Amino acid sequence: MISIPKGTKDVTPDQSYKWHYIENVLRGVAGDYCINEIRTPTFEHTELFARGVGDTTDIVNKEMYTFEDKGGRSMTLKPEGTAGVARSYIENSLASCPQPVKMYYMTPVFRYERPQAGRLREHHQFGIEVYGSASPQADIEVISIARAVFKRLGIGNLTLNINSIGCPECRKKYNAALQAYLSSHIADMCDTCKDRLNKNPLRILDCKEKRCKEITIGAPVILDYLCDDCKAHHDAVCKGLEDIGIDYKVNPNIVRGLDYYTRTVFEFVSETIGAQGTVCGGGRYDNLVADVGGKSTPAVGFGMGIERLILTMESIGAPVGEPYAPEAFVVDMGGETLSAAAVLTEEMRSNNIAAERDISGRSVKAQLKYASKINARYALIIGQDELRDGNITVKTMSTGESATIARGDIVKFIKEAKQ
Repeated sequence: MISIPKGTKDVTPDQSYKWHYIENVLRGVAGDYCINEIRTPTFEHTELFARGVGDTTDIVNKEMYTFEDKGGRSMTLKPEGTAGVARSYIENSLASCPQPVKMYYMTPVFRYERPQAGRLREHHQFGIEVYGSASPQADIEVISIARAVFKRLGIGNLTLNINSIGCPECRKKYNAALQAYLSSHIADMCDTCKDRLNKNPLRILDCKEKRCKEITIGAPVILDYLCDDCKAHHDAVCKGLEDIGIDYKVNPNIVRGLDYYTRTVFEFVSETIGAQGTVCGGGRYDNLVADVGGKSTPAVGFGMGIERLILTMESIGAPVGEPYAPEAFVVDMGGETLSAAAVLTEEMRSNNIAAERDISGRSVKAQLKYASKINARYALIIGQDELRDGNITVKTMSTGESATIARGDIVKFIKEAKQ
């Protein structure tokens, strides 16, 4: 047997309803915030991610699925959603649209990393992207969208961690102070962080190794190095969150794992799904569009993993929808009643009634047993007597009670019962 690749997962029919439920909620929230969908290719030129995500990140250095196409070009399955949206913003001249341009996506992403709870090598992200506003109000709105998603899905007990990592000018001063502090601890760092020290010391704050986390406890705090503009922006974001009743915790170790972030960074964290409990992460990336070849454009957004949403909801007992079940299962007795059952089933479906019938040649007893297994609400029985008299025997599956309904009234009866 050929097995599924490590780090991937099938979504089987008995699980897909959870995805449909969550996706419908996500689209509903996006609609309430007047956000339209963007869809970008599953693979892009490798250069896009090297320039946009950053060649010092773990994603670019270790995790990307990169291949050479038949034309000799280096291509990469997208490891995250934002870089492709930035490329599309430039290539499709979205800067000419009324600003800000607000977009959402739902997309598979691919990272070669150790599979863990809710994070697979192919997983799926919902993301929000807002281009064209440098105002703190855009940051606040993006965070409020994430909060609205969690609220609508019934996910509570989350902690919102926020930080500012400043602009490039702030970060030069901070990086110098951070390097000076960390240099005296280099012998105790993991090998990855030793390499990061000169290339991108900010990444060390995001290391999950215990020894590196202990080292960074006494490190300089980036908030102490913000320029006046970045500090004012951060303060305005905090006040705006307070104004609309969103609780937060300022956490100076939140830096995110992508190089394109500037100023605001944030994470929503759950304690119910293990050590890697981040269920949403985002922030501002004002230099990304310019980094990938466009004009300087402020932008802010977030991404959240759909697998992690499902895992979180299941862990706290939040409703995750219900599998599809027919309102009616049409039972036939063969012969002429088989054709009558097919006609009635299609009539109900054309009237937006979920209906099923037997397509396997089962006996009447087996059909009723199957109708019960798939949680049909009613069994509509067509026998020779019913066919002759123009009636349908309607059996309520939950109680076993039966009634006789005229064939011409059956659609109306089922529709009214649905209400």
